[in-house]
Amino acid sequence: MAGLPTRFKNGDSLYQPLADINVTPLVDVMLVLLIIFMVTAPLLAKGMKVNLPQSKAAQPLNPKEPIVIVVSKEGKVALGADEVAPEALVDMVRAAMGDDLSRVVHLRGDKEANYGEVIAVMDRLAMNGITHLAILTDSRSKTGQAAAGVAPAVGAAPAAAPAPAAVPAPAGGAAK
Repeated sequence: MAGLPTRFKNGDSLYQPLADINVTPLVDVMLVLLIIFMVTAPLLAKGMKVNLPQSKAAQPLNPKEPIVIVVSKEGKVALGADEVAPEALVDMVRAAMGDDLSRVVHLRGDKEANYGEVIAVMDRLAMNGITHLAILTDSRSKTGQAAAGVAPAVGAAPAAAPAPAAVPAPAGGAAK
């Protein structure tokens, strides 16, 4: 048996070290933790399902129309239906926002537009304190039908300027 005193030829008795690792307790603890995480993870992710009642008198929290900025595939920038010079964009957006800096600015970029130009518009806005930005995408499939599993944005109004996206929806799904 391992760990028992061993007698050597010269008469010394020493305890010999046990060279085997007993992993049974480690496996037991890991299996218990795995079961705990498997049971609790779905509860943390979903929450409780409820059937919400409908209200006819409820108003949205921010009934103002969003400010829409469009970046075309040629790199031209438009605020609503009016083409704008990139240098004047921030001033015009601030004028459209007025005192309400919490208004959402929707950014629509053509899928063939230069990625750097879209990011440059976002940077220019963010560096000037306009941080409530939403990037709009097309939620329709190629056949024109709504894509399966994609809900249209709640309260998203179509933009006044023509743009490649047929139905605007904020990235990340519908509002809660």
